[in-house]
Amino acid sequence: MRVAEAPTRAQLVQRAKDLAPVLKKHAEQSEQDRRLREETIEALADAGIFRMRVPARYGGYEADTRTLVDVAAELGRADGAAAWTASVYWIPTWMTCLFPEHVQEEVFSTPDVRICGTLSPSALAVPADGGVVVNGKWSFVSGALHSQWQEIVAVVQEADGPPQPIMALVPVSDLQIVDDWHTFGLRGTGSVSTVAQDLFVPQERVMPLGAVLQGQHASPLNADTPIYRAPLLPVASASSVGTALGLARAARDAFFERMPHRGITYTGYGRQAEAPLTHHQVAEAVLKTDQAEFHAHRLASLVDGKSETGSEWTLEERARARADMGAVCRLAKEAVTVLAGASGGSSVYSDAPMQRIARDIQAVNLHALMNPDTNSELYGRVLCGQEPDTLYL
Repeated sequence: MRVAEAPTRAQLVQRAKDLAPVLKKHAEQSEQDRRLREETIEALADAGIFRMRVPARYGGYEADTRTLVDVAAELGRADGAAAWTASVYWIPTWMTCLFPEHVQEEVFSTPDVRICGTLSPSALAVPADGGVVVNGKWSFVSGALHSQWQEIVAVVQEADGPPQPIMALVPVSDLQIVDDWHTFGLRGTGSVSTVAQDLFVPQERVMPLGAVLQGQHASPLNADTPIYRAPLLPVASASSVGTALGLARAARDAFFERMPHRGITYTGYGRQAEAPLTHHQVAEAVLKTDQAEFHAHRLASLVDGKSETGSEWTLEERARARADMGAVCRLAKEAVTVLAGASGGSSVYSDAPMQRIARDIQAVNLHALMNPDTNSELYGRVLCGQEPDTLYL
């Protein structure tokens, strides 16, 4: 084990900015391949992106969620698929840090290890001598094609009790890959399905999902480290929103890059920048992006502040974390929609960056955890004094 000198937030954000030429270069091919290019993965690894939630004793940076937001936003500005995949890796990497130390040592012994995962309990497990045997399938497993480990969720049926959801760590090599990622958006994430058939998982790599959702530890060494003592869903929320913010900024970049070279056809405006309509459109889009940034940073500040003090989370704070995440996604999509609509007929060609940006932000908003309407309803439900209708809070 070694302790690395962690780079600062500013240094990590600058590294993400410096990746832009590589990510942009390979973004279109990644979309066509339905998986990230190896060059993209290598660039992300070299920049330390996969170490951001790894404990310092394993060479990680133990970055807070504000850093995750700002780094993902820069990555998303260059390639939404690369940003999404990196963000997804951060979540199960953080979850791995709740496991006993000897499990962490096994996982983090691989340099720049990549851990994919899911929160959906779409598999069944039965107790076995020394562990459990799992059968099932998980979909939307972003980054699985480049991962060494997967965090899985299954429901175990004990002989003398009710079904209980569990979380486990398994080598990706023990799973079957189903190449079913044929989508309109976030195509480059390679979010394929994985399948377990009679897979034995030792008990040391199994934890109750309820404990994980509450941020409870089997890792004494991490228990007092601020970033590892928050509940899972606020952590996952803060880990995810940077991609949406980055896509809104990418749309702004793409629009202003083309604007000086085009007019508005069938009008008297030879230069789009002269049109009052354009002035309203860009102001609306930029203000929505600013609002998205506010919610992203408010969410990160909540998670980091509570983690630093170790204070208990209220039900309203948990619901607000998901609401802030949904607000970022909604506002970012609205900003992209405005700028895409202002980009004219020439933007319908498939090689126009705005096309991929618009598809990616729509796909983000359709994600079950990110969905703005679901998250707003949950927040309003709690604000009205009702009990939440989900454990994912």
